[in-house]
Amino acid sequence: MSRKVKAAAIQMRCSNNVGDNIKKADEMTREAVKKGANIILLPELFERQYFCQERRYEYYAYAKSVQENDAVQHFTQTAKELGVVIIVSFYEKNINVLYNTVTVIDADGSNLGIYRKTHIPDDHYYQEKFYFTASDIGEALTMNEAAKKFNTRFGNIGIGICWDQWFPETARALAVKGAEILFYPTAIGSEPILECDSMPHWRRCMQGHAGCNLVPVVAANRIGIETVDPCEANGGQKSSLKFYGSSFITDNTGEVICEAGRDTEEVLVAQFDLDEYMTDRLSWGLFRDRRPEIYN
Repeated sequence: MSRKVKAAAIQMRCSNNVGDNIKKADEMTREAVKKGANIILLPELFERQYFCQERRYEYYAYAKSVQENDAVQHFTQTAKELGVVIIVSFYEKNINVLYNTVTVIDADGSNLGIYRKTHIPDDHYYQEKFYFTASDIGEALTMNEAAKKFNTRFGNIGIGICWDQWFPETARALAVKGAEILFYPTAIGSEPILECDSMPHWRRCMQGHAGCNLVPVVAANRIGIETVDPCEANGGQKSSLKFYGSSFITDNTGEVICEAGRDTEEVLVAQFDLDEYMTDRLSWGLFRDRRPEIYN
């Protein structure tokens, strides 16, 4: 017996036209399905260019509820039509609080729930604390409570959003809950102050999550240069970020089995045998020998 599933990562360039971005993401999703994909991951906040590069109060209006969001509405129908699972990242408004959120749409078009980004960065041109609240405000959440496993038609999946991927606690909490594949929608690129190429470091962190938990990892990033023009609303800021793509998929040992370039739109697809990976996790004994009572 084996449960074989194909997962896809969509790497795309994002414009400031929501309709165009949704259309492109839909076309690339259909390309993934033609390649046999069962679970498709779209990049972080793909409906627009990365607005967190600058601070502008009017951008709060981009946030919508999960029921009202344009991309969620669209891909609910796409998932049902194609019989696939689609992971959709969006800017969520929940009454008075705004989140960086994903929703998981199952293969019948049902919404399996949402996950809200737990770790929120605040750096030059990655100014996300201005826009997003971490997880659920006012609740004393542990990482294990914040982490969510989604039981889809094709297997149990776990999701972290971009900055979450740098924290081993996120991946471990998801694996402990039974996630069989980890997905990371991402928007990352040039480091404007730190003169370094963070891509290899970024990738190695997630390879480690796969290897330490014996679960495959799927990461989807965007590409392209996105610029900010100075205006009164942003205090005269002028800046740009070059998103470096490099989306990838690992096996359950952390080996990269397919990867995208730094500046090309691509659809990555890889097949996993979830039962074989379960056998590996039991054989290695990593979860048997955990000692959480001494890690405090």
